[in-house]
Amino acid sequence: MAGGGGVSPGPNNGKEYPGNLTVYVTVTCIVAAMGGLIFGYDIGISGGVTSMNSFLEKFFPSVRAKEKADTSINQYCKFDSQTLTMFTSSLYLAALCSSLVASTVTRKLGRRLSMLFGGVLFCVGALINGFARDVAMLIVGRILLGFGIGFANQSVPLYLSEMAPYKYRGALNIGFQLSITIGILVANVLNFFFAKISWGWRLSLGSAMIPALIISVGSLLLPETPNSMIERGNNEEVKTKLRRIRGVDDVDEEFNDLVAASEASRKVENPWRNLLQKKYRPHLTMAIAIPFFQQLTGINVIMFYAPVLFKTIGFGADASLMSAVITGVVNVVATVVSIYYVDKLGRRFLFLEGGLQMLICQIAVAICIGLKFGTDGNAGNLPKWYAIVVVMFICAYVAGFAWSWGPLAWLVPSEIFPLEIRSAAQSINVSVNMIFTFIIAQVFLTLLCHLKFGLFIFFAFFVCVMTVFIYFFLPETKNVPIEEMVIVWKEHWFWSRYMTQVDYPSKGNSSVEMAKGDNGSKLV
Repeated sequence: MAGGGGVSPGPNNGKEYPGNLTVYVTVTCIVAAMGGLIFGYDIGISGGVTSMNSFLEKFFPSVRAKEKADTSINQYCKFDSQTLTMFTSSLYLAALCSSLVASTVTRKLGRRLSMLFGGVLFCVGALINGFARDVAMLIVGRILLGFGIGFANQSVPLYLSEMAPYKYRGALNIGFQLSITIGILVANVLNFFFAKISWGWRLSLGSAMIPALIISVGSLLLPETPNSMIERGNNEEVKTKLRRIRGVDDVDEEFNDLVAASEASRKVENPWRNLLQKKYRPHLTMAIAIPFFQQLTGINVIMFYAPVLFKTIGFGADASLMSAVITGVVNVVATVVSIYYVDKLGRRFLFLEGGLQMLICQIAVAICIGLKFGTDGNAGNLPKWYAIVVVMFICAYVAGFAWSWGPLAWLVPSEIFPLEIRSAAQSINVSVNMIFTFIIAQVFLTLLCHLKFGLFIFFAFFVCVMTVFIYFFLPETKNVPIEEMVIVWKEHWFWSRYMTQVDYPSKGNSSVEMAKGDNGSKLV
């Protein structure tokens, strides 16, 4: 592939496991992907709730008083409150902590149980938030919500990548991101209607129980993945399970590779320490860089605070919530586009196109807001046509994210890790995502106050950097079986230098079986 991204491996580079996209595996993946609903619902609900006057008056009266006292107050700074941002961002700090525990649970007890823990914890947190009487209760509820998200985000992407046939892995895995976007949209619609009720914020927060119950019940009905069953020693049932999942009788080759991968995994006493080996340098780099860059796209500025942001730039309260609903619809539709094209055009194409689109839109939004508000932030209400222009650019930005960095930042890490480091590496992926989600959520309103419209230029800079990073350092991973993923690193112009410990897989040989030593020899 041009641009230093390495080759675009196809079926001839590795193995072609027989198998079809069965109704059984499709339904299973759809149910599992609903684990994304809890994450999406929370992202959408928190921004809308924090723009409701009744919520602010009860829990953050100083913010509401500042807003009412002077309508000419600098638009960039009127929501700047560390307590308010702590309400939003405390969840992501909790998700960071729980993802580390979830790594062990996912590996030793299975993907399904980790999903169940996530649903139950999120359900309890939603109850506490719905009945909250003070800020302390709110934050305790948010922490429990975070624990739930940590478990779900750890287990669901892995589950989907392990269950899906490799030719359809991208589309089925993006079901997780589609659920996130549906959760955001549902939350925005509920906020729009509940904002008209004086205690509507309780309904918004408490309704998070519904997606939590969906993932909890769903996890009890789902089968365990073949990888997880072998990893925990249930080899005898796996062939039968594989035949049902793949829809064919000839599953011996895939089964043997899974067993070989599991045997190699068992020899690893400490997967966390193992991650530091030279041959896992590409995997560790992507587990850190991709979620880091995803958060620095600025998407959470839009999705967390869409109603606050629109209200800040001059929209009325109802108009700001409706604008958030519009961006939510765009988010869902664009994610469906990604599902259709990810296994056709490839991961790299969507990453690069989405990055360019987001870059253009962020610069345009910065110019629009800068021209209207300048640096003092006092411009009154926006003219209707001007507001529409801003919303259109924001929608185009959301679309670019939703078919690129949104789903692919979960898909690519979940499909590139070998079994022996998979749970630990996914935990790092989730942890880095939550660390920077927490940081961005915590400092956004302060940054908006100080950087003003320049905040969009700040994020545009990182979008430019991360697009260049993908261009040079991420190889194409479409149509490559998970256990054969070593191929893409061995053939990459840069990462091949770190893969001297791993022999090259070929027809009839498992990539795990050939990881024999440090001599760096290739089998051709």
